[in-house]
Amino acid sequence: MSRYRGPRFKKIRRLGALPGLTNKRPRAGTDLRNQSRSGKRSQYRIRLEEKQKLRFHYGITERQLLKYVRIARKAKGSTGQVLLQLLEMRLDNILFRLGMAPTIPAARQLVNHRHILVNGRIVDIPSYRCKPQDTIMARDEQKSRTLIQNYLDSSPREELPKHLTLHPFPYKGLVNQIIDSKWVGLKINELLVVEYYSRQT
Repeated sequence: MSRYRGPRFKKIRRLGALPGLTNKRPRAGTDLRNQSRSGKRSQYRIRLEEKQKLRFHYGITERQLLKYVRIARKAKGSTGQVLLQLLEMRLDNILFRLGMAPTIPAARQLVNHRHILVNGRIVDIPSYRCKPQDTIMARDEQKSRTLIQNYLDSSPREELPKHLTLHPFPYKGLVNQIIDSKWVGLKINELLVVEYYSRQT
């Protein structure tokens, strides 16, 4: 299944707020979830919707999400918590959380177009898994710096998660530690996602 490129509001109305997918908001008074059509939701549908939230927020394919679930199962600790940590430590998501990009798709484009350095080396793989003490910055070129400066200026200043530090003028971010689950920027029940995949495999 390929990456979603269709109307973004359609997904927000069905699944609720997805800050990684779009920074636009529906008009005031619009109910995000279309409850009138939903009726009573089955257990399968509840789990499916939680899984879809993860997919659309982080902008990953079904195959990628399944791969992350399998990695999380093999790791020590709660599978759901490890799954969220794996997704949050992706390079495209770290750029989004630092405010260097307005959405995760925009962050992915920055990485694909080789505007980003990790520890002084160009990384053009959005799914690159960042580690504690990694330094993320714009390339030392005017175009790269201008792009990121525009994003930093236009994005609202939200509280930065404890695992990240931003130095805006050298356009540099630092990963301090693995993310704590309370800082995950999405209302999600990750256990339902794990249950969804346990029924699939």
